[in-house]
Amino acid sequence: MSTILPPVKILIVPLDWGLGHATRDIPLIYEMLNAGAQVFIAAEGKHAALLKQEFPEITILPLPGYRIQYAQKGKFFGIKIIQQIPKIVSAIKYEQRWLNKVVKEYQISAVISDNRFGLYHKEIPTVFITHQLLIKTPFGGWIERTLQKLNYSFIRKYSACWIPDFAGNNNLSGELAHPAQLPANTTYIGCLSRFEPRTDIEKKYDLLVLISGPEPQRSNLEKLILDQVKTLSLKALIVSGKPGTPYHEEVAPGVTQVNHLNAKELNEAMLASDMVLSRSGYTTLMDLAKLNKRAILVPTPGQSEQVYLGEYLMEKGYFYSIPQEQFNLKTALDEAARFPFKSFHHDQDMYLYKDVVKNFITKL
Repeated sequence: MSTILPPVKILIVPLDWGLGHATRDIPLIYEMLNAGAQVFIAAEGKHAALLKQEFPEITILPLPGYRIQYAQKGKFFGIKIIQQIPKIVSAIKYEQRWLNKVVKEYQISAVISDNRFGLYHKEIPTVFITHQLLIKTPFGGWIERTLQKLNYSFIRKYSACWIPDFAGNNNLSGELAHPAQLPANTTYIGCLSRFEPRTDIEKKYDLLVLISGPEPQRSNLEKLILDQVKTLSLKALIVSGKPGTPYHEEVAPGVTQVNHLNAKELNEAMLASDMVLSRSGYTTLMDLAKLNKRAILVPTPGQSEQVYLGEYLMEKGYFYSIPQEQFNLKTALDEAARFPFKSFHHDQDMYLYKDVVKNFITKL
C-alpha cells in the first residue's frame, strides 16, 4: 500500500522596495503550486494585498518590511538610504527571530527570500533571489566594493542564490548580476515575468505610459507627461501607478489616464501599444523583454541602479533611455522612432525558471 507524502511547504518572502519584487515572484509561486508544493507568503501592506488578489487561497503571514524612506530630491537618494542602514540591520535581526518561530510552527520545508537578508536557516534549504550582486550607489569606488562584500556575506548564509537574468553577454542586468566574482551556489534562472505574449491583441495605442516609483518622483514624471502629451496627436494610455483609488479619464483627445490596471489588463495594454514609456525598474525590464516590446526608459533620478540599467540597455540596443532632467516627450518619441531596437529574447528561454523550481522542489 503506497504512502501519500504530505506536500512540501515553501515560504516565499518578497522585499518591500516597490511592488516589483512581489510581482516578479508571481511566476515562481505558480510554478511551486504546479509542482504540488504548499506555499506560504510573508508580506505586509500593498505587497500582501497584491499577492492576496493573485493567490486568494494562499496563507499570507504578516511580516514587517524594511520600510525604506526616500529622499525628496534624487541627488540625496543614496545618502538617505545609507542613513537607514541601522534600521535595515534591526529588521534583519527581527527576521531571524521571526523565521525560527515560523519554521517550527508551520513545519516549513524551504524558504525563498527575494532580496531580504535575514531569512536564512541552518536546518532547511534557503534561497536568496537578487539581480544586484553589485549594488550601485552615486558614490561608486570603495563604497560599492564594501557593500558588495556585505551583500556576499549575507548571500553565503543561504543554500543557493538565484539570479533572475541570463548568463553570458545577452543579459538585462550587466555588471549588477555579472560581476567578476560570483557567490557560490549561484544559478541564473532567466526572466521572471507574470505576463504572457499573445497574438490575439490588436494595436490600440501609439504609446503606453507606465508611471511608478517612490514619491515625489512618481508625481514629477506624471506632471511632465500630462503637460506635454496634450500638445501631441497621439492615441495614448497613461497608467499612474496608484492602486486603490479608481480613476479613468480622457485627459486630452485620444489620451486616457487611469490610476491602475490589474495584471491581465496591463498585459493586454502592453501588447496593444506600439511603444512603452516607463521607469527602468528591473521587473518592468523583464516584462518588456518577455513581451518583446520597444520602450523609452526614464530612470528614477538618484536611483543609481535604474540610471545604470537605462544606460547599459540603451548601449546594448534593447531600449532607448533618457534622463528625467532632459526629458521632452516629443523629442523622446522622435528619437525612439529612429532608434535601432534589437530583440532581446530571440535566443533566450523565457521559461528557464520553471526547471530550476521543479529541480529545487524535487530535492526537498
